[in-house]
Amino acid sequence: MAALQFGEPAPDRRYEDRPAAFGVLAREGKIALVRVTKPNFAPWLDLPGGARDPGETDSAAAVREFGEETGLKVSPARLLGRADQFFVNTEDVAYNNRSALFEVLFEAESPALKIEADHELVWLPPLEAIAALRHDSHAWAVCAWIRTVRDLPKTAPDQSVAPASG
Repeated sequence: MAALQFGEPAPDRRYEDRPAAFGVLAREGKIALVRVTKPNFAPWLDLPGGARDPGETDSAAAVREFGEETGLKVSPARLLGRADQFFVNTEDVAYNNRSALFEVLFEAESPALKIEADHELVWLPPLEAIAALRHDSHAWAVCAWIRTVRDLPKTAPDQSVAPASG
């Protein structure tokens, strides 16, 4: 399966491929995100995850990064898909994240895992998360997760959506 590509590369930049893994965790109707705060930059929201270490599998990277950023122990449930994202980090390094995006399951709170002080765990309803996420590839992963979930709240009868006519 080919990965989707998100983001627009600047024509004058070279983007280094960066293998990465991220997780979608749902609890009580909300999605786990991290608010990242760096000096001299406005805060942003990402899915928990990040770069793979050399020799690390995608699923192991998702679990490790999730713990480092949130203090939550998770396990991979299934691969939602692969999506790449062009971006420039806060140190002005251009990357193309080559991401594996997983649904992950909550195992336990484990504060000792959290080592990234500039990442704060926040919970948002799925549709708010899609709108708020910095990277389109992360928003796509939440959409892919939504399409497979059977127990999302139903639309109220007075807010029903008519089928598209074709």
